[in-house]
Amino acid sequence: MTETPAFASEISLQGYVDPKQEELILVLDFGGQTAQLIARRVRDQNVFCQLVRHDLSLERIRELNPRGLILSGGPASVYDAGAPQVDPALFNMGIPVLGICYGMGLACQAFGGTVKPGVKREFGRTVCRVVQSDPLLHGLPTSTTVWMSHGDQVDSASSAFIPLMDTPTCPFAAVKHASLPIYGLQFHPEVTHTAHGTQMLSNFVMQVCGCHGTWKISSLIEREVASIRARVGNSRVICGLSGGVDSSVVAAMLYKAIGSQLSCIFVDNGLLRKGEAEKVRDRFQNHFKTDLHVVDASYRFLSELSGVTDPQLKRKIIGRVFIEVFRKEAESIPDARFLAQGTLYPDVIESGANVDGPAATIKAHHNVGGLPAELGFELIEPPQPLLKRRDPNLAPPRSCTWMAE
Repeated sequence: MTETPAFASEISLQGYVDPKQEELILVLDFGGQTAQLIARRVRDQNVFCQLVRHDLSLERIRELNPRGLILSGGPASVYDAGAPQVDPALFNMGIPVLGICYGMGLACQAFGGTVKPGVKREFGRTVCRVVQSDPLLHGLPTSTTVWMSHGDQVDSASSAFIPLMDTPTCPFAAVKHASLPIYGLQFHPEVTHTAHGTQMLSNFVMQVCGCHGTWKISSLIEREVASIRARVGNSRVICGLSGGVDSSVVAAMLYKAIGSQLSCIFVDNGLLRKGEAEKVRDRFQNHFKTDLHVVDASYRFLSELSGVTDPQLKRKIIGRVFIEVFRKEAESIPDARFLAQGTLYPDVIESGANVDGPAATIKAHHNVGGLPAELGFELIEPPQPLLKRRDPNLAPPRSCTWMAE
């Protein structure tokens, strides 16, 4: 294979630090579900963006040397006990900062401003007026539609901040620090419902942070393929293939890197879409011409799941049976040293794995842990720093909002 697989375009970067990247924006995650969407919007400007914990140390931030910081929204109120915070020294690092919703509240609070429940909770499209020109608002009309989603709002921004935009019920819809490159937006520029949100994010990244937009995902794929080739050498690699985007991207990258040294194991668990097993066989036997091992274990999976209704228990059963079936088939492939699988960043997070700190378990994933330890392979997970794209036209979920219910 000489071309980047088409389905690689469905993947977005997440949690990966490009060692050659000169332009980096960090999104500090305060729990808002659109935090990943913020990162995507920045990457759409051809500027690399990494989503990190809100409490990332200042030392680590200096080490990463970002051009700018974006503080995401979140479900908490800044004045709540135990609400997520940042080190106030972050605002004096000389790095441009853009606080969005909850992030704006933190920035204003750090300079003596106050955050209170709003007179009227706003959720939905709101007409916002520009009251002060600024590079952040370059190219915007004097009045535009934005997506508000908050119960709390900045009540007093203190003399440190200059109002840039307002609404009839929100006098500080957008602000800028009087002397530092620190901005705040009460609304969400990352969602498509904000008419000129992409323009504002682009203005922050390009005009405020000074980025040039030279990054492309193709450079990551090329380096990952070269890295795999150098690491594997002449060894054989087994790839756990489900037929979905995640594992298919892995198999395509491995085939590009090592060709005939790749063996794929496809386990038919009886829970696939109609005709999916046949499509996997055709794609990876006839197109990629890999050494494909197909195991029809549908009867065993369905028997073990019979009568089980709890979703988490179902996932555990599927994970256990998958490992048992996979292990038996892997034993038939001689001289295999590596195991490749399509673990994405959300899989790790949802499984409660320790990714730069603790995370709650949302649901189990059989490809997070388990197989490498069970089989004694060295692990290859090319897409682990990646995130599948979410439809940008979907409405922002209500659970991502910064609201006082």
